[in-house]
Amino acid sequence: MKHLKNYILLTAIVLGFMSCSSDDSNPVANNVTLEFTNTFGDTPITLGAANATEATVNTSDAGQVHHFEELKYVISNIRLIKADGTEIPYNVNDLDNGATVINQANTETLSYVLSDIPTGDYTEIKFGLGVRSDLNTLDQVSFPAFYENAGSNETAMHWEWGTGYRFTKIEGFYDTDNKELSFHSGSTLAEDEDGNYIQGVDAYRDVSLSLSTTAVVGSNAPRIAIKADFDYLLSGNSHTITLVTTDDISNNATPSAHTATEMMKFVDNIGGNGSDDTSGMFSILAVEN
Repeated sequence: MKHLKNYILLTAIVLGFMSCSSDDSNPVANNVTLEFTNTFGDTPITLGAANATEATVNTSDAGQVHHFEELKYVISNIRLIKADGTEIPYNVNDLDNGATVINQANTETLSYVLSDIPTGDYTEIKFGLGVRSDLNTLDQVSFPAFYENAGSNETAMHWEWGTGYRFTKIEGFYDTDNKELSFHSGSTLAEDEDGNYIQGVDAYRDVSLSLSTTAVVGSNAPRIAIKADFDYLLSGNSHTITLVTTDDISNNATPSAHTATEMMKFVDNIGGNGSDDTSGMFSILAVEN
């Protein structure tokens, strides 16, 4: 009987160690890192002033050369989709912990870590370019960290005239004489017949990307590399845009005009039109487990 008791005790100890070992090697959650690479085609973008020789120059489908001096955009409302279709939202209602400003001039912002993602096999990612209309207010009380980040002198993603955020901010130059290129996107407000403010154009875009390789979260902490190809700004799936400096912009799109109608041509190019194009300028470069 004594030997039997010792055997039972030893078996319990071994099973306990096995259980601990199993728990250690298969955590219930791990991190997923999103890494953004901003390009013209396959060439990573280098920013530069008007006459900077190191700046990456692109040529649009309309034959216009252009380069950027400033490049920023907001990513929010991030969701990871499991192989079985289960959608895992990542702080989708919390801009402080679930949104970020990608700033080409600050390499630290090009990587964004999603923490405590549940163990599983993920085959798709969805995220917003911009901020959903229900969260798009300059709310310093509810989301002080994002408010401060977006409004910092380095970032400057607050509208001076409105209550919401800039979704995209691009400054640069075009044509051989380096005329100014300035494009800022964001949702607008309009007044109804009673003078109440209502949603105007909605510049937020929901992006959906299938992963090239299944991201396995568990003992692994995957890295998902995402390309944002800004060739799409002027040469997108929805519009081929010619930049002009004339006052008549009815048949062209000029960033300096900032009219809602013309702005939406750029938005549809880089963020997709929301119907038959839900990827816009974004694609998956790689998934590393």
